[in-house]
Amino acid sequence: MSITLPGFRRTTDNRSERTTIEETTTDRIFLVGVRIMLWIALIVVTVPLVYIVANSFSSASAVSAGRVLLWPVEPSLKAYKVAFGDPQIMQGYLNSFIYAIGGTLISVTLTIAIAYPLSRRTFFGRNVIMSVLIFTMLFSGGLIPTYLVVQDLGMLNTRWAMVIPSAIGVWQVIIARTFFRSTIPDELYEAATIDGASDLRFLWSIVLPLSKPVIAVIALMYAIFQWNSYFDALVYLKDPSLYPLQIVLRNVLILNTVAGGSTSQNLAQQLDQQQLANVLKYALIVISSLPVLIIYPFVARHFTKGVMVGAVKG
Repeated sequence: MSITLPGFRRTTDNRSERTTIEETTTDRIFLVGVRIMLWIALIVVTVPLVYIVANSFSSASAVSAGRVLLWPVEPSLKAYKVAFGDPQIMQGYLNSFIYAIGGTLISVTLTIAIAYPLSRRTFFGRNVIMSVLIFTMLFSGGLIPTYLVVQDLGMLNTRWAMVIPSAIGVWQVIIARTFFRSTIPDELYEAATIDGASDLRFLWSIVLPLSKPVIAVIALMYAIFQWNSYFDALVYLKDPSLYPLQIVLRNVLILNTVAGGSTSQNLAQQLDQQQLANVLKYALIVISSLPVLIIYPFVARHFTKGVMVGAVKG
């Protein structure tokens, strides 16, 4: 008995006894269209990145004159020297690493702690708790009540204000819960219980090693969120020494001002500062994006697998 899929022609090679499926003209046209769309998307994403990198490695006068397109003009590392030599920028870079690493560890721990019990069918009240969590995705208290809560907890103008209020993401909880429910069978839990394993031991020794894909997914989500966190720092932080890199970048991109002056020497200095600020913007964008671009290739495989399994099954 042979079954031929619609839109395909089945041919059999008697010499090698292999069955191959030939693509029809419609399928070829569709695949060509998909490839064209993917190439267009790649160009749309890549060209701005190349433009930013080229400007960051160009001279300040070339950037200000608009002579840079996709290749550095009058190559220079002055913008990067200024960026890495500025204490405020380096402090912001360090703060972003602290918030990203610390916040990710806290968020992943709390997400697993709430997602795993919700995945167990024997957990009493799990449907009610899940409904409450989903409700928070649709409605929130607003900015002012959240600010007052952070203030009353004594976290205002501290590092905790950057990692605690946004520690748990409901979407990440749903992904992790679905993954646990569809991947960790009840029989495995029963076998571990018979062997004398407690719930914590089962979670640590069995569930977590089997859940590396979904852990990589939620860790990457939280890390990117924390690294790009901007609004929380703008609302909760007043001490410049606690500012993340995104706030420093904002100050350079938006709040950059040039001191006034009346002499020709002051005007020349103002022009040099303005030109340097223009190229410094591109250098800071590259610096702020570099860690994510470096980390993503190492977790891309787990990211794809975890999203597909955690979001589709169940």
